[in-house]
Amino acid sequence: MDVIFWIATNIFGTPAILLGFIVLAGLLLQKKSTSQVISGTFKATIGFLIIGAGSGVIVNALNVFEPMWKEVFGLSGQSLGQFMGQESFNAKYGSAVTLAMLVGFLINVLLARFTKFKYIYLTGHMMFWTATVFAGIVVHTAGNVPIWKLVLFLSVILGLYWTFQPAVTQPFMRKVTGNDNIALGHTSASVALLGALCGKWLGNKNNDSEKIKVPKGLEFLRDSNVITALSMGLLFLVGAIVIVMKGTPGAEELIAKAGDQNFIIYSIIQSLTFAGGIAIVLMGVRMFIGELVPAFNGIATKIVPGAKPALDSPVVYPYAPNAVILGFIGAFAGALIWLIVLGSTVAYIFVPTMIVLFFHGATAGVFGNATGGVRGALMGGFITATVVAWGQFIMVRFLIASTIPDTAMWAADSDMFILGPIIRFLSQLLF
Repeated sequence: MDVIFWIATNIFGTPAILLGFIVLAGLLLQKKSTSQVISGTFKATIGFLIIGAGSGVIVNALNVFEPMWKEVFGLSGQSLGQFMGQESFNAKYGSAVTLAMLVGFLINVLLARFTKFKYIYLTGHMMFWTATVFAGIVVHTAGNVPIWKLVLFLSVILGLYWTFQPAVTQPFMRKVTGNDNIALGHTSASVALLGALCGKWLGNKNNDSEKIKVPKGLEFLRDSNVITALSMGLLFLVGAIVIVMKGTPGAEELIAKAGDQNFIIYSIIQSLTFAGGIAIVLMGVRMFIGELVPAFNGIATKIVPGAKPALDSPVVYPYAPNAVILGFIGAFAGALIWLIVLGSTVAYIFVPTMIVLFFHGATAGVFGNATGGVRGALMGGFITATVVAWGQFIMVRFLIASTIPDTAMWAADSDMFILGPIIRFLSQLLF
């Protein structure tokens, strides 16, 4: 029993170590070289640990952004309340999330093997964040859930989602790519579908976005790190100037935090810190996913020969590069509108995370363009902002408030917002 307890605590109870063992097993099963096995195992483990460091940086920047904009709208005193936060949540439930990813992927492979839905979901970082956010909803709804129940529940949900999501988007994916070789495996699927449908009903397919000549000066819009820094810099700057001009208590606190630094420079640095935190998290995710996905893929291709890979959203961008920019423009405009609307009506400060708005808005833009041209691309982007803004409000306030609302503000995605209430209902039903 002592040995079992030690293994449960130090391996299954330590998410980074558990992930390393999963990658180790996958690489050994594929008979990789000793060098590849050692490199892959360590990179996966270190990458997972980097996520916690990046999360801390983001939360610190949000602790400036959120109170600032609450004072802009006169909402002082409103707060997220007490919650676990991503780092503490990972420490307690990270192993369950990691195991659910593995079992859920195996369910996806088995469903692809024995049903007509021959899709293998390979967007690893979305697998991780979806499992994490769904786990946060379950724990918030049902309390301290036994780990085995949490793993079983998440595994089934994830396995079904990763199998059927690519199948649902595939009819429009064929319009985008012109063939049936690959599928979309990404949490932007819901807004991609909505963009395609709105483009079909309200757009003009003949007015294709690719007929437009985009100035080279707008090429920076394709770099998510740059647009995150610029857009959040603008929002931090506007918020700081408004509260200082109003002379609110928060302005005095902001100036005090800045110390010898000018409050404008301090605000800009906080926005860049926010962008840097996201870059750190993404680097960590890329590190462990870069090793995890090949380990998964090697197993899947042996069990399901001929299956279509369901891939990350950028796989559609080369088919309509102008629609990518139009989709993001529509999403950014929508985000600014909903920031004002939510702050003025339901007293919620929407954090318009540009990583989400860029990748989801761009994907919805490409799908919208495939059926409705320029108008479809812009509508796809605006729909994305609408789903993300209201979805973030509902999730942070009602679905995940005691666990990881901080993560929901910047890492939760369109499909998670739409499926979140369903996960909550099933949690109430089953736990």
